[in-house]
Amino acid sequence: MTRALPASIDETMTLLDAGKYVADRSLATTLFLSLKLGRPLFVEGEAGVGKTEIAKVLAQVLGRPLIRLQCYEGLDVASAVYEWNYARQMIEIRLAEAQGVVDRGNLGDEIFNERFLIRRPLLQALQPAPGGAPPVLLIDELDRADEPFEAYLLEVLSDFQVTIPELGTITAEKPPLVVVTSNRTREIHDALKRRCFYHWVDYPDAEREMRIIAAKVPGARERLSRQIVAVVQDLRKQDLFKLPGVAETIDWTTALTELNVLELDPDTLNNTLGVLLKYQDDIQKIQGSPAAELLNRVNRELALAGS
Repeated sequence: MTRALPASIDETMTLLDAGKYVADRSLATTLFLSLKLGRPLFVEGEAGVGKTEIAKVLAQVLGRPLIRLQCYEGLDVASAVYEWNYARQMIEIRLAEAQGVVDRGNLGDEIFNERFLIRRPLLQALQPAPGGAPPVLLIDELDRADEPFEAYLLEVLSDFQVTIPELGTITAEKPPLVVVTSNRTREIHDALKRRCFYHWVDYPDAEREMRIIAAKVPGARERLSRQIVAVVQDLRKQDLFKLPGVAETIDWTTALTELNVLELDPDTLNNTLGVLLKYQDDIQKIQGSPAAELLNRVNRELALAGS
């Protein structure tokens, strides 16, 4: 069932809470303005901090289909927007020839119509969803795409339209709700950013990370959750190749809960580091004595805080 867009920042916070997305008020404000004014939301941040999840939750709680364009090097119009079904067109031509159709002008019009058009994510997003509500369009990890494709997006994000030479310009009756994400492996051009409302998604503080665990892994014990958050927060201050994101915190909490761990100890920390850290150099740097020292430090801080 399609739900109306939120009418205030507080409603936006409530909407995100309903989707178990623990947001700060800054993100809720930017998202509310994006939805209210019909502008794309451009979110940057480190991998695993919850950028993609914003679009997923938005589609879920609003009852809209999610259309995802995963960007990568070499992404082109044929993969992102549309292409013609050449196999079906060739069959149509062969049938026309067998039936003695010789008017090539009419045949050209016949094979270049919407019956033979394969709609890719960007073109799909310009079509109304069932019930007439526009879908949520997620353009994920735009920094992985090439600059020419980024330039192509300017028309889509400015006027919510695409041009197909054989058919003309197709414009959305109701613009989709657009979320663009970037891990900032390269800078996105200012021309595209100007068409969006911008928000940087940072690592959460300890309090918000505790709330995230409570929402995502409700079966985790409070003592264990506090240890997990304290360890993760400590690791993010260290010189690691890849700092653990919120996604890793959730995965680690889920894994430890499945193992029926009630409280972290050095052996458990060492044995499960592969869930939290994704590079062998980082794991080797923390394993052993550093892991034991880290856990001792965390337990002392929790004891002082009365946790």
